[in-house]
Amino acid sequence: LTAHGTDVGLPPGVMGNSEVGHLNIGAGRIVFQDSSLIDNSIATGDFFGNEVILEAIHRVKNAGTRLHLMGLTSNGNVHASEGHYFALLEMAARHGLHGDHVCFHAFTDGRDTPPDSGLGFVSRLLEQMMRTGAGCVASVIGRYYAMDRDKRWPRVKQAYECLTQGVGHTAPDAISALKNAYERGESDEFVGATVVLDEKGTPRPRIADGDAVLFFNYRSDRGRELMQVFLNPDFDQNLPQNPEDVERAPFKRNARPDVFFATLTRYSEDQSAPYAFGPRPLHDGLGETIAKAGKTQLRIAETEKYPHVTFFFSGGFETPWNGEQRVLVNSPDVPTYDLQPEMSAPEVTEKVVAAILSRKFDAIILNFAQTDMVGHTGVLEAAIKAVESADAGLGEILRAIEEVGGALLVIADHGNCEQMLDPKTGKPHTAHTTNPVPCVLFGGPSAAKLRDGGRLADIAPTLLDLMGLEKPAAMTGVSLLGESQNQVDTLDPSARAPDFGAMLQKAVAGSVNAALSRAEVVAALREGETRLVYVCENQEDELAAKLADSAKNRLNLLQ
Repeated sequence: LTAHGTDVGLPPGVMGNSEVGHLNIGAGRIVFQDSSLIDNSIATGDFFGNEVILEAIHRVKNAGTRLHLMGLTSNGNVHASEGHYFALLEMAARHGLHGDHVCFHAFTDGRDTPPDSGLGFVSRLLEQMMRTGAGCVASVIGRYYAMDRDKRWPRVKQAYECLTQGVGHTAPDAISALKNAYERGESDEFVGATVVLDEKGTPRPRIADGDAVLFFNYRSDRGRELMQVFLNPDFDQNLPQNPEDVERAPFKRNARPDVFFATLTRYSEDQSAPYAFGPRPLHDGLGETIAKAGKTQLRIAETEKYPHVTFFFSGGFETPWNGEQRVLVNSPDVPTYDLQPEMSAPEVTEKVVAAILSRKFDAIILNFAQTDMVGHTGVLEAAIKAVESADAGLGEILRAIEEVGGALLVIADHGNCEQMLDPKTGKPHTAHTTNPVPCVLFGGPSAAKLRDGGRLADIAPTLLDLMGLEKPAAMTGVSLLGESQNQVDTLDPSARAPDFGAMLQKAVAGSVNAALSRAEVVAALREGETRLVYVCENQEDELAAKLADSAKNRLNLLQ
C-alpha cells in the first residue's frame, strides 16, 4: 500500500505519519491534510488575513507586549512546516513587529529528521529573521520535553519553566545552544531546555503577562500537553502528595502568565484557545458506519498511539460511537523505548486475545506502537526486538482469530523501522520513510485474495467488505478484495486529460511569466494533485501512464 504523498493527502513525496495514516485508514478516502491547506493559504495570500493570527499580532502591538512563536523547528513536515513559521515571521514584520517583539522558541526535531540536523534548520530560521527583520530565537528545547504526548509531566515541566521562568541551560545564541547540547551528548530530540541570551548577556524575554503565544504545530497530538499547562486552571490543583507514578505526576506551576494563547490548528475537541485553521470532521468513516449498522467495535492501544486509534481514526470525533468501547494501556516508564523495545505490547496482546475470545465485538482496531516508536530511536538491535515482539503478539492474536472463525488484516500506516541506517551518511535513520507498507489478510471468505496496488484509503472499504456491510458514498476508497483493476474513478482517464493538461500548462506559463495570479497557479496545482490520484491508478493504460509522467514533471516545476 502507498502511505505517503498525494495518496494520503500530503504534498508529493512527503512521508506519511501516524496521524495522517489513521485519518486515511478510518475515513476510507484520501484526506487532504491541514498542512496542504495551510500551504495553499500562504500561496494565495489568505494566510496573511487570518483573523486569529491577526488578533494575536494586534493585541501585542496595541499593548506594547510580545508575540511568542513556538513549535517544531524543522522541515520534517510531520508536526510542523518550515514554510508556516517563515510565513508567520513575514506576517509579523508586515505589521511592524520587529526584533525581540517576536520571540521564537525553537523545539528541535531529530526524530522526523536526522538527529543532528538542527543546526541547518536554526541557521535557516535566523536567515529568515534577517530577511524580515522580525524575531529573535529566545529558547531552544528538544521535542522530547516540549512535545511529549504520554503524560510524562516532568518532561513538559522542563519546557514550560524554560518558556515562562528562564529555567535551564543558557547560551549566547541559538547556534551555540545546539552546539553545547551536542557536546553534552544530546541529539536534536533531546536538547535540554536552553535560554538564549542577548548581546548584553541578558536572557531573551520569557512568556509574560499580556503577551500572545502562537503554537504553530499543525499536528495536534504532541501539542496538547504543553497547551494544557498554559490553559487549564485546574492543572495543578489537588496534586497528590506521594504519587504512585512519579513520571506521570502533574507539577506545580510557579508561574502562570496571563496570555492570549492560540494554535495553528485545533488540538482537541474541547479546546478553549482559538485556532487559526478549523477542523474538518469526517463523517461516514469506518467507525461511524459500523455503529450505524448496529455492530460493536473495540479500539485499543497503549498511550503513545491511543489518540490515533480513537480521535484520528474516527475522523476528528473525540466521543465514542454507539457500541464502541476503548481500552488504554499505559506505555512503559522508560526514558527511551529502545530500553524496553516490546513496550506494552504483551499487555495489549493479552487484552485483545481476551476480547476476541469473548465474541463481544464485531470489529477490533488495535495499534502495536513499538515498531514505530523504537524505530525512531535509531537503535537497530532494539528495533529487531520490537519487530519480534510484534510478531509474537500477532501470532497469539491469529490463533484467537482462527478459534472464533474471524479475519485479521495486518497493515502499517507508514514506514519507519524497515530502514534503520541512512544510506548516504551511514548514521542511524530515525525518521519515517516513503516506502510502501505491507497488507496481509488472514481468514475471511474462502479463496479471498487481495488485489495488487492500493492505498490506506482502501482499508476501510476492505474491512466493510469482510463484515458484509455496505460502503457509504463518502468513502472513495475501494475494497482490496478482488482482481487488480482501476476501480478508483469511473471516468476514463483520457476523458479527463484535456482539462487536466490545459490547467497545468496554463499554470506553468503563469508561474514563469506571472501572467496568472498566485491563486490560479495554486488552484491548478491542487487540481493536478487530485488528478494524479486518479490517473496514476491505471498504470496498465498507456495514455494514463504517459499522463502521469507528464503531470509529475509539471508538478515538480510548479513546486
